[in-house]
Amino acid sequence: MTTHPDVFAPATLGPITLRNRVIKSATFEGRTPDALVTDELIEFHRRPAAGGVGMSTVAYCAVAPEGRTERGQLWMRPDAVPGLRRLTDAIHAEGAAASAQLGHAGPVANEKSTGLPALAPSRSFNPLSMRMIRSATTADITRITAAHGTAARIAVESGFDAVEIHFGHNYFASAFLSPKLNRRTDSYGGSLENRARVVRDVARTVRDAVGGRVAILAKLNMDDGVPGGFWLDEAIQVAGLLEHDGSVDALELTMGSSLLNPMYLFKGDAPVREFAAAMPQPVRLGVQLLGKSMIHAYPYRDLFMLEHARQIRAAVTLPLVLLGGVTDRAGMDTAMAEGFEFVAMARALLREPDLVNRIRSESRTQSLCIHCNKCMPTIFSGARCVLVE
Repeated sequence: MTTHPDVFAPATLGPITLRNRVIKSATFEGRTPDALVTDELIEFHRRPAAGGVGMSTVAYCAVAPEGRTERGQLWMRPDAVPGLRRLTDAIHAEGAAASAQLGHAGPVANEKSTGLPALAPSRSFNPLSMRMIRSATTADITRITAAHGTAARIAVESGFDAVEIHFGHNYFASAFLSPKLNRRTDSYGGSLENRARVVRDVARTVRDAVGGRVAILAKLNMDDGVPGGFWLDEAIQVAGLLEHDGSVDALELTMGSSLLNPMYLFKGDAPVREFAAAMPQPVRLGVQLLGKSMIHAYPYRDLFMLEHARQIRAAVTLPLVLLGGVTDRAGMDTAMAEGFEFVAMARALLREPDLVNRIRSESRTQSLCIHCNKCMPTIFSGARCVLVE
């Protein structure tokens, strides 16, 4: 008889041990108006920690000022350490581990908000800022790669148990993987080997910076959800390269493009009206007129990333985190039976931070999240419930 791990038993992740296999996925919180930790941010993560998760992931910890999607996002610098230490202490006090999601927004950054130039692999248009994005120079790439190492060291100093490198959603590193966004003709463009250089170099830099002091995860896109973008066949190869390099301890698998097709990740309703209301002009008018053609709705189903993720699972032995529609004990057990070492939850925990404890106590417990996705537009409005998986 084939057995699978108990999702609620302790589990090893790199050099650390989590009390269970449930991770709160990184969800942009909107609680850092001065790009520093606030009491509200601490409470945002304390609640799911008290609610039973094995680890809570803090998002979004940019590695450079221009790497923020908007000016209120946290970025990793010495001034941030005291607040980050209070945050990790609060998570640890509830028995959970703390992870910092590190990344650079690249073309997803809104330079109109940050006041700093957004960067892309190739010159392109950002519909959020309504501006052209300049192509990153080799010096930019070198600087941003090094900044990931610096940010990882700050995370260790701040008491984090893990760091998660953001290689998804067409942020900087993910954009280099995308044939649609990366039209370079130098050593960072063309072949998959070239397009994967940023991802591999960043992961190695983080590993060199922290060694084995903390766990290192990478959030890897499996499918951008846009024609001509990065897709599963190449994602399988990139997962294999990261496994070969030995630079990460686990992969959290994701999909979608925050720049070109954000709803491809979330599945469920597409709240066009709420998106428009949260946007400044002239973007608001554009969403009102063209939103239904730009913001697509995809039917929700439980474990909606499983079919793609299975193919990564079959190709690598690296520990994998299954994200997407994990809302109950049955889904968790399915993930364990399919060979995934961990599961990640996002929207369900925004609705019910104590859901993990309730599932553990009563296995038939069902999430109250209805996948309306009205938490998403609050990213732009600064309201309380915000989300980026």
